[in-house]
Amino acid sequence: MNLFVANTDAGWYTHLSELARRPTGLDEANFWRPSARVGFRALSFGEPLVFKLKKAHGHAIVGFGLFAAFRRLPVLEAWRAFGEANGAASLEDVVRRIAKYARVEAGTSLARTHQIGCVLLAAPVFFPRDLWVGGPSDWSDNTVVGKTYDSTVGEGRRIWQACLDRVGLLGQALDLEAPAVGEPSAQATLFSAEPRERYGASRAATSRLGQGTFRYALEVAYGRCAVTGEHSLPALDAAHIVPYGEGGSHALENGLLLRADVHRLFDRGYVTVTPDYEFRVSRRLREDYDNGKVYYQHDGQTIWTPATPYPKPDRARLEDHATRTFLDA
Repeated sequence: MNLFVANTDAGWYTHLSELARRPTGLDEANFWRPSARVGFRALSFGEPLVFKLKKAHGHAIVGFGLFAAFRRLPVLEAWRAFGEANGAASLEDVVRRIAKYARVEAGTSLARTHQIGCVLLAAPVFFPRDLWVGGPSDWSDNTVVGKTYDSTVGEGRRIWQACLDRVGLLGQALDLEAPAVGEPSAQATLFSAEPRERYGASRAATSRLGQGTFRYALEVAYGRCAVTGEHSLPALDAAHIVPYGEGGSHALENGLLLRADVHRLFDRGYVTVTPDYEFRVSRRLREDYDNGKVYYQHDGQTIWTPATPYPKPDRARLEDHATRTFLDA
């Protein structure tokens, strides 16, 4: 497993660490870049991005989050999607901070349509000052963005182990489990909506994606409507299999990327997806509305599901929808 140690703005860390201490906690963060010109390929889904402050703060490591997706977004859309999880108290504060790093000319305002690179993180953890970790011993002051490490050897192993030790020290205040260093796919459990047995002193986790990250991670994982193959993102919705208002989580296993009309029919029980990933259309759609031809042509087909490392829809949740919500059940 890789981890990416990233230079981190101290104000971003301070705001989010305070936000994480509120009763509601913090389940996502936007580790934004001032420009969207360069993408982010350093990590795969579920691998950790480690927050390292700059030289003025001794290169201290102050937390980490788990990579969910990278998206290019206008500043205004990023604010609407993530709010204070952008690391600032207001849209104006975010704009000022981005303008500082984007080197906007004095007297020129940053447009709300300015595109930024959004490295979207799930389950962010922020260490208090007394738990800060020493930065990489091989770090160069010339490193502008960050550096990738192998979490199983050398400095990468030391840093990741120290991060997990801090999770243990923070205890039940964090909704995370600490997987064993080097354990295959250990980071993926931090995204799980279900408790899992782990090794050593680790404990069950119920970590989830935040609402905004849930949508964008589904878009990246699927890239198209799971049923129709529609690629136009404005026409697609992040659908919950078990509704959030009924106890469903923002876990990718509880999601499907669906065209908006298919999503509405799914929520109302006129269509479903079986545990074998087969799309079904209820006879009630024809009986109740005397139409639905465009949907019946997909009846019985196998839906498109994402490839590794993204999880497929959970079969138990699909069974629940097919038996409790689907009108032919």
